[in-house]
Amino acid sequence: MPKAPVILKKEDEKEVIQALCSLIEAKSEAALSVSATSTFHLGLSGGSLAKFLISGLSSIKTDWTRWRLFFCDERLVPAEDGDSTWGLYRSGLCGSTPLKEEQFLIVKTDLDPASAASDYQQRLLETLGPDLRLDMLLLGMGPDGHTCSLFPGHALLSEPEPSKGGRIVAPITDSPKPPPCRVTLTLPVVNSAKFCVFACVGQSKADMVNKILGIKEDFPATRVQPQEPGEVVWILDKGAASGL
Repeated sequence: MPKAPVILKKEDEKEVIQALCSLIEAKSEAALSVSATSTFHLGLSGGSLAKFLISGLSSIKTDWTRWRLFFCDERLVPAEDGDSTWGLYRSGLCGSTPLKEEQFLIVKTDLDPASAASDYQQRLLETLGPDLRLDMLLLGMGPDGHTCSLFPGHALLSEPEPSKGGRIVAPITDSPKPPPCRVTLTLPVVNSAKFCVFACVGQSKADMVNKILGIKEDFPATRVQPQEPGEVVWILDKGAASGL
């Protein structure tokens, strides 16, 4: 049985960012303490999550050289496009932290969606091996309850586990939120991670947060339930938690 979500309620966005970055620091320390050559594998999302990291991550203490960064999903647009998740992190994190571009496993966004997904899946396997358990995934939640590029009612939510023939990375060409063409980690891979964290701020998130954590309605973000001993933590400010 997956563990119940842990809910951390904070006063405001500043406290949410501090809590998020403290968790990242702790998880990186745990991963890097395994051996002198171990690395920390972190999955990134765009949107407000990127803003939080760009704002707060430079304050943590870690051996940055041993980090490896991956993308939970990516829009198939050039890095210079405002919709590019990699472009956001390249401009915001590679300057404010010691992280280098070569530490990010970047989606080849000039390929067609199916090729981009299969290429990223192959390179993930080459980097992480067949076990493919990321240390930590940083996830966002959209107003419709989507996470990564897994949208309500979409066929991708039924993707089987990789051990049963399912994909690790899947293409999507009909995203209800533009741009339509993306690649995304599949739900079984998200749920194989050791630790998942959502960070939500603002009153506009309150209704969906309550549907997911209070009423427990079935949305893609509700389905993020890592296999034991994995955990999922939700960090909420006063506004986002106001419906609970």
